[in-house]
Amino acid sequence: MALPHVAEPAPGVWVLRTPRSAYVISLGISLGGEDVPLAVHWGAPVDDETAVALAAVPADPQRGSWESHVDGREEYPSDTGMRFVEPALALRFPDGSRTVRWVFDGAETGEGHLRLRYTELTRPLRLTLHYRVADGHDVIERWAELASDEPVEVLRADSAAWCPPPREGYRLGTLHGRWGADSRVERTALPDGVVRLGSRRTTTSPMANPWIALDDGTATETAGEVWTAALAWSGTWRIDVQRLPGGRVVANVGAGHEEPVAVLARGTTYEAPKSCGLWTDAGFGAASRAWHRYVRACVLPHGDELRPVLYNSWEATGFLLDEANQMALAERAAALGCELFVMDDGWFGARLSDNAGLGDWLPNPTRFPNGLGPLVKRVTDLGMRFGIWVEPEAVNPDSDLYRAHPDWVYASPGYPRHELRHQLVLDLGRPEVAAWVHGWLDALLTEHDIAFVKWDMNRPVTDPGPRGPLLWSTAHARNLYAVLDRLRRDHPGVRFESCASGGGRVDLGILARTDQVWPSDNTDASDRLHIQEGFSQLYPARAMTAWVTDAPNFLTGNRLPLRFRFHVAMAGVLGIGGDLPRWTLDEQATAASLIAQYKRIRPIVQHGELYRLRSPATSSAPALAYLSAPASAYEAAVFQFLDGHRYGEPAPPARLPFLPPGTWEDADSGERHTSGFLATHGLSAGLSRNHDSAVTHLRRL
Repeated sequence: MALPHVAEPAPGVWVLRTPRSAYVISLGISLGGEDVPLAVHWGAPVDDETAVALAAVPADPQRGSWESHVDGREEYPSDTGMRFVEPALALRFPDGSRTVRWVFDGAETGEGHLRLRYTELTRPLRLTLHYRVADGHDVIERWAELASDEPVEVLRADSAAWCPPPREGYRLGTLHGRWGADSRVERTALPDGVVRLGSRRTTTSPMANPWIALDDGTATETAGEVWTAALAWSGTWRIDVQRLPGGRVVANVGAGHEEPVAVLARGTTYEAPKSCGLWTDAGFGAASRAWHRYVRACVLPHGDELRPVLYNSWEATGFLLDEANQMALAERAAALGCELFVMDDGWFGARLSDNAGLGDWLPNPTRFPNGLGPLVKRVTDLGMRFGIWVEPEAVNPDSDLYRAHPDWVYASPGYPRHELRHQLVLDLGRPEVAAWVHGWLDALLTEHDIAFVKWDMNRPVTDPGPRGPLLWSTAHARNLYAVLDRLRRDHPGVRFESCASGGGRVDLGILARTDQVWPSDNTDASDRLHIQEGFSQLYPARAMTAWVTDAPNFLTGNRLPLRFRFHVAMAGVLGIGGDLPRWTLDEQATAASLIAQYKRIRPIVQHGELYRLRSPATSSAPALAYLSAPASAYEAAVFQFLDGHRYGEPAPPARLPFLPPGTWEDADSGERHTSGFLATHGLSAGLSRNHDSAVTHLRRL
């Protein structure tokens, strides 16, 4: 009989069980009148007897008076008492006091959910630590909830403090980057002291993603223990990873960057967003596959859907779009096999450039004299669905909206404002602004048969004004969530894409409300190999929009082969963003053939298990593969590239040791190999020149 997700094998000892791991918490220490919950195990599965024995292991006896017995072991450290680590919780009361001491008030379990309840020793304040096991997955969800019957400033209230067990040589994995160079994987030795990651840009930001991976410095793609955690939050955030003198590590993960994250009035509550963590002993690849299964099943609103092949009009027409040229593009896109036509920026107001019109969300009457209706009808008559670009959180000073409501933007009174891209940011934290954003979007979706909304956000907030840290912390993101949640509820057939100048808003929080994300504005296929590898550490291909755009690339100037550009984009949710009237007949034929191939392998890519075979960071012959779940038969899609390749260098076959036993056939050529041959020798693709590429569809006979 399967063990329950949450068990209490002894008083004050709780075990959270996933299919391949266990997490053990102990209420084993009382310190200065305070009941302190400790993390005593996070790793391989353990039985109840072992869990109780682990909880009984004493603290490090060699610690001196300058060290705390709970640092690096505590589930939710505050900033007072016998502890010296970076706090997960910091409060300030009206009298200036910050001291809190928590007394255990009981535990509740049910349906994979553990609640540890505490009351403050002297004040009417309550803390609940939440733990939930995602059924059938190795992810543990954690968050904290604070309720007060007196006013209190919440300076810090993280979702969780993650405490992996002591290991020598800890290494920290992160996703760093910048605009156009998003999601680059970095793995570095974890130094003593604190490493701080985060964003104070009001969005997740392309500079860092709220995800970390920890290993002992020896883990590889296919082997080794990995502890990894992420934050489901789309506003400002902070992760503090601290290596303590005794070698222990604690990672605090939470919303907000500056103080405070909330101000509680009497009788109110603050609930932190979820932080999710998982452990594996099978390397970085296994960790990613576990995350992907969880995101598809438990985060994405329609994770079981297949996302359509889209065409986006931006590169073809820019701001110079109108009804006629959009209809002409739609006809060409439909002829290639595209299933969704997305009209980008420039359809509204006086939007002749990025200098004006943003905020005036009515079709330009000159460009669309009869509104959007004729274009939407033409697109649907061609057998495609219609999508549209919006940037609801921004406004140009040269717009009717700004002239009517100059007080709706973030600004510091008495100071010159900062403009980026000739635009300002609407204060979405204000209820009237959030109501206006919802109102015009609701009307747009009600009036037109729109199936897809590309929601963009092209600049950070620079002038928070008198609201200061509370804006940075929570208000904007919470109202963004509320608007999206309401739109999804009222328009269940509409699908949304999150975009913020590329990967500026990619996280588990936004993915719970959108169907895919735009990982980077950089569509250069060579750069995308690196960006997509970083993206895949946490997020599945099912959520990753990937476009084929024109050569030379607008950022890099690279002139990469069309087939190479397609093959890179086919490793995600395929999109076309080129100027189709300029494509030759041969290019159109190649594109139609590759789109047809993508539709055949789409279920494998979007719903299969990813295996990163050779990294573009270390190989000039990067390769990856997806393996389908065994519905009726196993299938695989194998991607092989040459990138930065020099003449005479080997282009090794892609070895596929993960294939289930049997004979495998190339669905296009009919060539057959045994799984043993493909595991030891590998799959040859005949690549020889730089930027050659191949996608092979294998079926098990």
